[in-house]
Amino acid sequence: MLILETLVSARKSVLCWLATADAQGQPNVSPKEIFTIHDSANMLIANIASPTSVRNIESNPRVCVSFIDVFVQKGFKVLGTARNIRKQDADYEKWAAPLQAMAGSRFPIRSVILVCVNSCQPILAPSYQLYAEETTEHAQEASAMRAYGVQPQMDRP
Repeated sequence: MLILETLVSARKSVLCWLATADAQGQPNVSPKEIFTIHDSANMLIANIASPTSVRNIESNPRVCVSFIDVFVQKGFKVLGTARNIRKQDADYEKWAAPLQAMAGSRFPIRSVILVCVNSCQPILAPSYQLYAEETTEHAQEASAMRAYGVQPQMDRP
C-alpha cells in the first residue's frame, strides 16, 4: 500500500530532490524534474543536467530521494541504491522509455538514474504532528494557496 501512496504523491510533485554524497561523504542535493516510480522496487530519474549526481553515484550508490505535494505538505522519502544507466548500456531503452514519454523533445535525457528502493517513509509537515487535532489536508492546502498567492483550479467542462 505504501508504494501506491508514494506513486500518487510523486505524481502530485513538480520536482523531486536527489541527495547523493561523494566518496569523501560530501553531500549534494539536486532537483530533478523528470522522474517516476517505475514499480514497487524501482524509481527512475532522468539525468538532464546532473553531472555531480552521476559522479557521486559512481563512487557512492547510496541515495535519498524526496518529494512532497507542496499544497497538502505531505510526501515521501525514498532510500535506496542507484546506478547510472548510459545510452550505450543494453538496458537503457527499457528504463528510459517512461522518462522519454514524460520529457518529450523538451529535455535531452543523457542517462537514467535507476534507484533500487530499499525503504520508503512518509514526510509530513510538522503541523500534522504538533497540531494533529486541527491540521487537515484541506486546511494545509488553503494555507499554502494563500502563501503562494494561487487559486484552486476549477474543473472545466
